[in-house]
Amino acid sequence: MKLTAENQTTQGILLIVLGLALAAFTGAIMKLLSGNMGAMQIAWCRFLGYAVIMLPLVAWRFGRSAFRPARPWMQLLRGFTMAGSTTAFITGARTVDYADAIAILYAYPFLLTVLAVLFLGERVRLIGWLGVAGGFVGVLLVMRPDFSGISIGSLFVFLCALIVSVQMILNRKLGTFAHPLITSFWGAVGATLLLTPMLTTAWQPFDSQEILWMFVMIISGGLSQTLIVFAFARTEASTLAPFTYFEIIAAVIIGFVFFGTLPELFSWIGIALIFACGLMVARSVSQSTTPRRQPKM
Repeated sequence: MKLTAENQTTQGILLIVLGLALAAFTGAIMKLLSGNMGAMQIAWCRFLGYAVIMLPLVAWRFGRSAFRPARPWMQLLRGFTMAGSTTAFITGARTVDYADAIAILYAYPFLLTVLAVLFLGERVRLIGWLGVAGGFVGVLLVMRPDFSGISIGSLFVFLCALIVSVQMILNRKLGTFAHPLITSFWGAVGATLLLTPMLTTAWQPFDSQEILWMFVMIISGGLSQTLIVFAFARTEASTLAPFTYFEIIAAVIIGFVFFGTLPELFSWIGIALIFACGLMVARSVSQSTTPRRQPKM
């Protein structure tokens, strides 16, 4: 039975909401594990596990061509950005309220807009630039810098957002050459290759409970990536854009359940501003040439 356009849109929205809820859940597990384990070790386990899960899928779906990807060096470079962004997020989230960390991470759409103008030659209308400016104000409200300094953890999460925005530029480049499942697989391979030699000095033993959490993290992270890929395959990115901010809502709920914390007043204001300005930016670039079917990370 062939799905109608309306049904495909509904499915895409449901898939993106579920995928982002799982992404928030996966991030919470990484924060939980970071209390006793190093950020690079956690990231390595996540990407190695994802690559192992994806290997039979891409081999079955694409055969030998899965192991001869288009733009292989760009695929690996994207994997390196995934390793860097995940490690930076785990490092920052250790000391930052979880919902605040996810909100700061959502600086990436605004950073992406700036990078797209500088390096891709895209044009943004005035409302888009107003959204970018307002979005950064929202991020600052969540980070709350003062004259005595700024949280190092917040800076690491902001660094993660910057790296993710570079990753999204690579997504756009690769979107016209490779299927997103192949891109996802090779991203995990690239991240694993980069992190492996670094574990010689960063490896720490973990107990049976941490192994269980690690297994849950790998499964939930892999399922999240897959759901997001198929969401963008079924529905236009401009339609899904408003729903991508559901991850912040999920982070507030999961942060309360896992860590017993809720955002403060200024964080709530900043989150609302990030959400509103993100929609402004999304609408201003909805007619751009952004390829479909690309996951965030």
